[in-house]
Amino acid sequence: MKVAVVRFPGTNCEFDTQYAFEKLGAEVCILWHKQSEIPKDTQLVVVPGGFSYGDYLRCGAIAQFSPIMKAIREYALQGGRVLGICNGFQILCEAGLLPGALKRNENLHFISKMQTLRVVNKNNIFLRSYAKNQEIALPIAHADGNYFIDESGLEALKANEQILLEYVDNPNGSVGGIAGVCNEAKNVFGLMPHPERAIEMVLGGCDGVAMLDNLLQKS
Repeated sequence: MKVAVVRFPGTNCEFDTQYAFEKLGAEVCILWHKQSEIPKDTQLVVVPGGFSYGDYLRCGAIAQFSPIMKAIREYALQGGRVLGICNGFQILCEAGLLPGALKRNENLHFISKMQTLRVVNKNNIFLRSYAKNQEIALPIAHADGNYFIDESGLEALKANEQILLEYVDNPNGSVGGIAGVCNEAKNVFGLMPHPERAIEMVLGGCDGVAMLDNLLQKS
């Protein structure tokens, strides 16, 4: 399977993401943000973590205007699979590909730790191999991971089973403890935790392996 990982100025997780997917058998290429096309036969686009454009203005606010994002929007609208991790999640929200927004953590501090999460919905390709309500552990590392959506938006997420993951203990003040969501069509996924940092026991756990591997499966 061919995976494309986007690289913006300030991105710092693109090579971790490349390593994780190559470990799972994927063919991975790095896309520079100024590119205007996604390589032919790409089956998954990943917008990785980091500090795109130094997080100026707002996390992801500048990156959403990069040439590659127009191609990603078109790719997603045609049903292509897109995954945004941490800053990538922020970018996808800013670009309107995912609902809601990410704002400064409630305690105003950068949080970096292993975090326990709960699988909320598995009616999607990203979490299909997990059990509903299964608890897993993934690292988080963010200052702007406080997920916000208004009340009507939250009800829509619940009704459409778009809430993917929630924090067992809410470290950043996110509405409903939400840690990850998908779009209504369930082909665009975003989460603040880092599954690519949980693929080997030497890293502290392997709970991220199935998430990434699920996206590599054709059906």
